[in-house]
Amino acid sequence: MKFNAALVMSRLAYAAVCLALAACSSSRPKPADIPVVSVLQDVRTSWSTALGEVNFPLVVTAREGRVALANSEGVVAMLDAATGKDVWRLNLKQPIAAGVGSDGQQAAIITRDNQLVVMRDGQVQWRQTLPAQSFTAPLVAGARVFVLTADRSVLAFDGSSGAKLWTQQRTGEPLVLKQAGVLMAFKDTLITGFAGRLVGLNPNTGVIRWESAIASPRGTNDVERLVDLLSPTDRLGDSVCVRAFQSQIGCVNAQSGQGVWTRAAAGARGVSGNENVLIAGLANGVVQAWNRNNGERVWETERLKYRVLSAPLVTPRGVLVADDGGWLYVLSLADGALLNRVKLEGSELAAAPVLAGERYVLVTREGRVTGLQLP
Repeated sequence: MKFNAALVMSRLAYAAVCLALAACSSSRPKPADIPVVSVLQDVRTSWSTALGEVNFPLVVTAREGRVALANSEGVVAMLDAATGKDVWRLNLKQPIAAGVGSDGQQAAIITRDNQLVVMRDGQVQWRQTLPAQSFTAPLVAGARVFVLTADRSVLAFDGSSGAKLWTQQRTGEPLVLKQAGVLMAFKDTLITGFAGRLVGLNPNTGVIRWESAIASPRGTNDVERLVDLLSPTDRLGDSVCVRAFQSQIGCVNAQSGQGVWTRAAAGARGVSGNENVLIAGLANGVVQAWNRNNGERVWETERLKYRVLSAPLVTPRGVLVADDGGWLYVLSLADGALLNRVKLEGSELAAAPVLAGERYVLVTREGRVTGLQLP
C-alpha cells in the first residue's frame, strides 16, 4: 500500500517538473531570437541512424567503443560508436521504463511491468521481477547488475545467473521523481542517491559506508520537499558532483564521503564538468559555471534564457547543450559565449549527450541517433 502511494506521488512529481520549468505553461516568457551565429567551433555529423520514439527517462551508456540505447516499445540496440552501425539489436516487445545500463558487453533495461531484463550479444540472458517500479537505468559493473527502485531500494544481482545478492532500502519522503536518479560505480564503492543524500555502499553486501547531504527537504507540502538527486552526474578522480532537483548542486569527495561544497541552483537536469569547472543549466534557461574545487561562480550566460534545456556535456571544445526546439548549442568553456548552433533532426533530446570514443552521441525524442565530431 505504501509503495502504491509512492507511485501516485511519482506522477505528481513528474507534473511538478513541468511546472517548475514552466515548460507546460503559456505564461513562460518567449526566448529572445538568436541572430546568425559566427561559427567559432565546427560541428560535423559523422553518422545518423533511426531508433524509434523515446518517451521514458533514457540513459545512453557508452563503454568500450559501444553505445547502448533503447526505444519506448522495447527495441534495445548496441551500436558501434565509430560508425553508428548495429553490433546487435533486439526487440523485446515490451515497453521500457528505464535503461540502458551496460558495460559494453551486457545491457540491462527495466520494463514497465517491473521486469529487469539482461541481454548479451542480442539475446536475453535472464530476467528478474522487481518488487517496485524503477525510473533509473540499471548499473552493470563488476559482473553484477544493480537497480535503484522507486521505493528507494537498491538491489544487486549476479550478472551471470540473475540471482539476487542483497537489498538495501531507505525510507524517505513520499514523492519520487519520475526521472533517472543516481547509480554509479566509484572504485570499490557503489554510489546512489537516497532523496537529497549521496550514499556510498559496499557493492558486495549493500552496507552503507558513507552519506553526504546535497540538499535537505524543505517546504510545507510534499512537492516542495522533493529533493531527489538527478542523472547525469560528473566524476573526476575522487570528486563526484551532482544536482538535487530544483534546489542545490554540489561536489563530494567519494573516497571519504565528505561534502566539498554545495550551492543553490534551481534546475531539473544533471551536470557536467572537467578538472576546472562544473556546468549546469537553471530552470529559466540560464547556464552557469562554478569552480569545481570551491564552488565559486566562474560565469553565467543568459543567451539561452527561457529555453528548456537538456543536461549539458562538457567537451574539450566547448559545452554541448540542446533545447526543446531541436537546436544544439556549443558554448565557450571560458565565458559561455555562443560558438555555434546546429539544427538537429528532431525536437528535444531524450537523453543527455554522451561521449562515445571520438563521437558525441545525441538521441532525440523521435529516436534519431546522431554521432557528432567537434574537429
